[in-house]
Amino acid sequence: MDFSISATDRQRLQTLRRLGREEMRPAGWRADRAAAPLPVDDPFFARMLAQGFGRTRWRPAGAAGADSADSADAAAPNKAASAVAQVLLAEEGAYWDRGIGVALPGPGLGEPPLLALGTPGQQERFLAPFVAPQRPIWGAFAMTEPSGGSDVANIKTRARRDGDHWVLNGAKSFSGNSGRAEWIVVFATIDPALGRAGHRAFVVERGTPGLGDFRVEKKMGLRAYESTSFLLSDCRVPMANLLGGEAGHGQPTGGFKGAMNTFNAGRPAIAGMAVGMGRAALDEAMACMCEAGLASEQRLRDRLERSRRKLKAALLLALRAAWLADQRQPNMLEASAAKALAPPAAFEAASFAMEVLGAAGGRGDHLIEKLFRDVKALDIVEGTGQIQRVVMARHLVGLPN
Repeated sequence: MDFSISATDRQRLQTLRRLGREEMRPAGWRADRAAAPLPVDDPFFARMLAQGFGRTRWRPAGAAGADSADSADAAAPNKAASAVAQVLLAEEGAYWDRGIGVALPGPGLGEPPLLALGTPGQQERFLAPFVAPQRPIWGAFAMTEPSGGSDVANIKTRARRDGDHWVLNGAKSFSGNSGRAEWIVVFATIDPALGRAGHRAFVVERGTPGLGDFRVEKKMGLRAYESTSFLLSDCRVPMANLLGGEAGHGQPTGGFKGAMNTFNAGRPAIAGMAVGMGRAALDEAMACMCEAGLASEQRLRDRLERSRRKLKAALLLALRAAWLADQRQPNMLEASAAKALAPPAAFEAASFAMEVLGAAGGRGDHLIEKLFRDVKALDIVEGTGQIQRVVMARHLVGLPN
């Protein structure tokens, strides 16, 4: 295995480190203190857009550099062509503030299903505005529902064909940035009895009649970005907005596989994010230990080293999962293992840091306390730790996932 990255990606890491220190952590702290996401017109987003954030990796066919993996998104400090580099960028960004990283403009989690399932015309229509945006704009992805998040195959939102439209009815929850998005990739089913074969993905544009009742959830952590719930009430979506068209759903589980590919591609990066947050907590813990004259305490040093070791192991596993993805090899087991291992290791690091901080952690005015609240979500998003263990256990005994 080779985890080396290109000179361009090393430069991206340096840029992200500088912007994380100067821009991202202060912005995340502001949002946390206000207990609300930054508004869309906050100057922070315009500054980050000017730094290259908010772009898509998609390029029109035949465009200059379109066939070059490394040049496809050269201006974006938080995106790389290789999955290995993406894990490292995710780890660095989350070290400074994971919530603000999700809040940044761009196509977000809606981009992978568009790239995987969308027709060339759909990709042009929905991703072209993100090639060189003149203002901060967002895309979004909606899978989770109030009735359940982990059982992705059992979604309840219904899609019914009506002439040259599809009519969607249902509810979605915890969809990042959907309230401010230009469009949302929404997963629905044409018939729950069909299971995975009934899944379809639609691009629902802002202002579509029947799309509404947006509500930003109040969260204990990661307050910098919107976790939004919304309703689809007889929401009429044009046939042209069915991802891949009918031909794209010729496979029995085409829509479901599109969703799973989105998750499998993202899980190593999510693991990297957990490691970054754990690393930040340990760095703050070390600073507190030195300030309080506790660096000579053998018990504290032992726990510090143990937490650091677990984080390094989790990062190596995430990098292996990413390397397999770069080699176009199956990585579901490794991606699940990384996602199952990294968040608990990060939570252990944050818990240790809270103990070092002591009673001051209860005041709610220290970065360690914020990290302690933020990191718990990483065990939940994009597949809970329990679900990852189910995936791995089924693989061990030869059952399908």
